[in-house]
Amino acid sequence: MIPTEPQNVYQTIMILNELHPGERGRVTGVDGGPCLQQKLALRGISEGCTLTMVSSCGPVAVEFRGNTVALGRCMARNIKIVKVE
Repeated sequence: MIPTEPQNVYQTIMILNELHPGERGRVTGVDGGPCLQQKLALRGISEGCTLTMVSSCGPVAVEFRGNTVALGRCMARNIKIVKVE
């Protein structure tokens, strides 16, 4: 058996605000206290969730699971993601 090299072992972690409209990212974590985590959880956003950027002008609008959610820019700045192709 020939060993294979792992592909994409290291993925760049970025913040949600850095995505462009139409790009997708998977949530890897949330900076901020339990209050922010609870607000995001109530909107259905948690670690492992895949988001698609809809708009980053004004409030950040993301789509996931068929829903579109608007987040404040400061709130979106605390969401860490890795880009998904």
